[in-house]
Amino acid sequence: MKNYLDFEKEIKELEQQVDNLKSPFGSEGISEVDTDKIKNTQLEINQKLEEIYSNLNSWQRTQVARHEDRPKANFYIKKIFSKFTLLSGDRYFGDDKSVIAGFGLIGDRSVLIIGQEKGEDLNSRIERNFGMMRPEGYRKCIRLMKLADRFQIPVVSFIDTPGAYPGIGAEQRGQASAIANSIECCMSLTVPNISIIIGEGGSGGAIALASSNKVIMLENSIYSVISPEGCASILWRDPSKSLQAAEAMKLTAKDLLKLKIIDEIIPEPLGGAHRDPDNIANDIKYAIIKNLKSFENLSKQEIYDHRKNKFLQIGRDQGFSKSSSLNDGELSYKESSFRKLQSQLQKNKYVYLGIGLVILAGIIALIS
Repeated sequence: MKNYLDFEKEIKELEQQVDNLKSPFGSEGISEVDTDKIKNTQLEINQKLEEIYSNLNSWQRTQVARHEDRPKANFYIKKIFSKFTLLSGDRYFGDDKSVIAGFGLIGDRSVLIIGQEKGEDLNSRIERNFGMMRPEGYRKCIRLMKLADRFQIPVVSFIDTPGAYPGIGAEQRGQASAIANSIECCMSLTVPNISIIIGEGGSGGAIALASSNKVIMLENSIYSVISPEGCASILWRDPSKSLQAAEAMKLTAKDLLKLKIIDEIIPEPLGGAHRDPDNIANDIKYAIIKNLKSFENLSKQEIYDHRKNKFLQIGRDQGFSKSSSLNDGELSYKESSFRKLQSQLQKNKYVYLGIGLVILAGIIALIS
């Protein structure tokens, strides 16, 4: 049974018409299937999909990113990689089912594969904790990333999480430090790491595995520091203002590519990845192979420097710059001329006010 979003009601009605037309058993018994009408209705569906999906706002893209039928990490791992060997446990506490990790082949090349997995149905979603990783999940990934680095095996991560799990047990076991250590591990690798955001990329739970040489997003995925509902609740005390929040947050692939937060967008089939999972899996496979090839002739140090410089460059076009008075790699904020003037006026407002009053008094004296 297909699931439809609120803005897909017309598509739902048309597809139900097609299903009814395909059935030879009508209300009046067995009848001939009208293939021409089916074809015309299918064309109408495609036109509606084109019309709707070419004009999605940020909140609608968020809904598509969370779609129940959207392909998950487990699907992509099975479709893209061969000889996958699942590895479990962090060697401290236990295993975290919300992340799949192990070694496999893409073509004839060995890679470490990490995938945040939400689950396909209610039971698997509960088992996978809806893709929200616990500290043991991040520590498992750190353990395997260090192993991959030791044997010079690239790392490929599939990001799909609303965020790290904020439960009491997770906090007691060091959730914040696990995320920080995972980011540090990603940034310190001397092998290329590629992250593909396939659905939701939520906050530190996502960036813990997305601190990569290449960050790629599917067209209808999202990547943000907080959910639109959470942002709306904080700013306006009203979670119903999710649309305004989503637009302000710049969380879509198009916005993030423009801001140079991500490196590439993979277009999705008409109507979203869930309408043609095999096709999008092939496109992701091609993107992984292409990006891995771009690092083949780089040394360990060059791969490390590429990642470091990429993240240091983020934000510089929006006012951050490297200062000669700071150590290498550190940033300072470059104030605009208007900001400098505003700051100067604020700092010496009483002096300027006094000068203004003297000038005004002089003008009045001359007039009188």
